Amino acid sequence: MKKVLVAALIMVLTMGAVNAQNTFRGIVKYKLTSTGTVDVQIPAEQSTIEVKVYDNKLMSGQTQQIGMKVAQAIDLSQAIGYLAANGIELESYDGDGKLLVRGESTKEEMDSLYLEDKEPGHFYYEKVDGTKDIFGFTAKKLIMHRYDETGTDNPVECWYTEEIGPEYCLLFGHTKGFPLIFTQQGSEGRAITYTCTEIVKGKVKEAEMLLPAGYKDVNDEEFAKIMKEFQDAAELLE
Repeated sequence: MKKVLVAALIMVLTMGAVNAQNTFRGIVKYKLTSTGTVDVQIPAEQSTIEVKVYDNKLMSGQTQQIGMKVAQAIDLSQAIGYLAANGIELESYDGDGKLLVRGESTKEEMDSLYLEDKEPGHFYYEKVDGTKDIFGFTAKKLIMHRYDETGTDNPVECWYTEEIGPEYCLLFGHTKGFPLIFTQQGSEGRAITYTCTEIVKGKVKEAEMLLPAGYKDVNDEEFAKIMKEFQDAAELLE
């Protein structure tokens, strides 16, 4: 009898864990606007973006997130060809310029963003009371505290939902939950706000979450080294 009870308890716990995973599949659309004290010119073709969601997978453009892993397909073939035409070769890279930059974050790293950090140039998130409905999803309020070089706090109100996507969003925001209204703050008063304009359920197939073939894997460090060489080469051609 005890074995039956234990087995039943394990089944209940397992079912709870499975049910906790989001199974939303669809497209989240955003409009980007300049909201800082210094205006940012956003080209019309870049003023809207879409994020495809398939359970715990996210895809925006050529950037993919699965769980805590992110991969971005970057095509530098034209730049590589331009350098080659000018007799410049990179020491750290001799491919065709098609790179697949892979990175991975940990829950500990993401959770640390919710610890108070008032150092100049740093930021942290503060969960506060407040919910509202955004296109049928429950959104929760979040305050991002960002401190400028003088140590002055520039708080921004954000809204996220726990009903879409993986536990953490690494594509933008780096929030626990999926951001629906979020502001990226830059230097000298620049800021761009992502505002959800529509959530379309369905119409996404798992095959659409795949990255293009023919790209070479590189990690963040390798990519940074390649880009540093690009910058140095570009300065030589000026």
